[in-house]
Amino acid sequence: MIHRPERIRFFDCPLDLVSPTQLLQRAQEAAHGGDPVRIEGLNVAKLIDARAQGLLRDALDEAELVHIDGSGISAGLRWLGVDPPARRAGIDLMQDLCGQAAQSGTGVYLLGARPAIVLAAAQRLREMFPGLHIAGTSDGYFRDDEVTQVVAAIRNSGARYLFVGISSPKKELFLQRHWYELGVALAMGVGGSFDVVSGMLPRAPLLMQRFGMEWMFRLWLEPRRLFARYLRTNCAYLLLLLRARMSRRHRSRAIVRTGA
Repeated sequence: MIHRPERIRFFDCPLDLVSPTQLLQRAQEAAHGGDPVRIEGLNVAKLIDARAQGLLRDALDEAELVHIDGSGISAGLRWLGVDPPARRAGIDLMQDLCGQAAQSGTGVYLLGARPAIVLAAAQRLREMFPGLHIAGTSDGYFRDDEVTQVVAAIRNSGARYLFVGISSPKKELFLQRHWYELGVALAMGVGGSFDVVSGMLPRAPLLMQRFGMEWMFRLWLEPRRLFARYLRTNCAYLLLLLRARMSRRHRSRAIVRTGA
């Protein structure tokens, strides 16, 4: 039995101090009949948005596991005196899980992106992990009155793993509201990972990945879409860190240990 890692509140957002190995162990346990698990990743933009959006924060609170997705989260924890577990970016964790699914014969469902993109991502994942069973795919551009059909398609596919490539907070709220109807063992929000896996968007060079600078590469690719968002969220996060570093009172509120 895999025990739940320590959960803390980091600037009032839930965060589990969980290693990539523990994440894969927890997924395997779920796939083999253990308790189902939602995995959400926390990065700087999501942390800032969740502080302002109660619905998003509530959805994260209800997720079984919230792991470190963004390098800024790791850096902030270290700056405030917490030694974080190793970070695993969402796209890499998704591929780790697909490798696990291919070995065990676990069915995978991909939800999100445009129709051509999600189909291309499915094909690429099959090539990367021979034997991977893609139980189904759906694009992410469904209307509110189509949600019931989407949920039914996922449930009826027999998939055990569900990857949701939709932007926040839509993916978190979708999983929160329909978690008990989906019938999957594991669900994970993967943002724009299908765009990268499909080959539509390039990924940052390995050196930038290693030093946690992928956000700069994405900004270079999509400056019009991301500049204002990154400016707002990065500045807000830096201010939070500075206040916590300079004030004992703010530091005590920045990291609250809630236990397992």
